Amino acid sequence: MRKFTCVADIGDLAAAVAEALEVKRDRFAYQHLGRNKTLLMIFFNSSLRTRLSTQKAAMNLGMNVMVLDVNQGAWKLETERGVVMDGDKAEHLLEAIPVMGSYCDLIGVRSFARFQDKTEDYEERVLEQFIRYSGRPVFSMEAATRHPLQSFADLITIEEHKRTARPKVVMTWAPHPNALPQAVPNSFAEWMNAADYDFVIAHPEGYELDPRFVGGARVEHDQRRALEGADFVYAKNWAAYADPNYGRVLSRDREWTVDAEKMALTNDAFFMHCLPVRRNMIVTDEVIESPRSLVIPEAANREISAQVVLKRLLEGLE
Repeated sequence: MRKFTCVADIGDLAAAVAEALEVKRDRFAYQHLGRNKTLLMIFFNSSLRTRLSTQKAAMNLGMNVMVLDVNQGAWKLETERGVVMDGDKAEHLLEAIPVMGSYCDLIGVRSFARFQDKTEDYEERVLEQFIRYSGRPVFSMEAATRHPLQSFADLITIEEHKRTARPKVVMTWAPHPNALPQAVPNSFAEWMNAADYDFVIAHPEGYELDPRFVGGARVEHDQRRALEGADFVYAKNWAAYADPNYGRVLSRDREWTVDAEKMALTNDAFFMHCLPVRRNMIVTDEVIESPRSLVIPEAANREISAQVVLKRLLEGLE
C-alpha cells in the first residue's frame, strides 16, 4: 500500500478487520517492520486521539516519530500556486513538502476543510500535494472530505459488537454551536456502504451530504423513524454541503439531540461518536455514560486502525 486516504485504499474489508484483530491481540509482533524507519506526522489542525493513537501505533511498530504542528513553531506555509508571497507566509508548500519527505519514510497529514472554497476543499489540495511531491507514502489523519482512520476504527468497533451479520447502523445529524466539516460523516458513510450494512442517514433538510458519499444509503428527515430498530447509533454534526450554504450552520435544533427517549426506539442500540463531543448538544449525559456507549472502545480502536495502516505502508516499502 502506497497511500491511505479512503476505503478503497484498504482493500477487502473482511481481511482488514481480521488483520486489525490480529494486531490487537499482539501489538508488538511487527516491530521489525518499523526498525530504523521514521514517521513524520504533520498537523495543520488540532488533534487529541489522532495524534496520540497514531504515535502509539508507530511506536508499537518500532518506528521513530516526529511531529510538526504547522501553526506552532513552523514557518507559515503558502498552499496556492501563483501567489505573490508578500504577506505573512514565508515558505511555500512546494518547497516544504520535499524537504519534509527527505527526513522520513512515511508521512501522515491532518488538514481540515477551510469552508472558504468548496472546490478547493473537495479537491483535497493540501493532501494531494503531499502525495504528489513528498516522494513518500502518505496517509490521511483527517482531510477536508474524509477521516479514514476514524472510519476504520468505527468499522472494527461495530464488527466487535454486532449481534447480527448485517446490523442496522444509523448516522444521525445532531446540533452543534459551530460549523463542522463533513469529513467524518462522509467517511463513515463511505465505509458503512462498503461494509454493506443496513445503513441509514438522518438529518434535517438542508444538510444533505455529497451524493458520492451517501451512495445507496437510505436518507431520512425524521430522526425518530430512522432510529427505529437500529443496532448502532452514530451521532455527528456537520455543516451544510450544498451551495449556496456550503459551510454554514442552518440549524441548532435541540430536538435532534440524542437522548434516552430516542435510544429507546432502537433495538437496544450501541451509541457511537468520534469524539470530542458536546454533551447535551450532540448527546445527553445519560446516553453517553450508559453501558451501551462505545465511545471509549471506539477511541481505543484508533490505535489499531492506525497500526494496520502503518503496517501495510511499511510492508509496501520492502
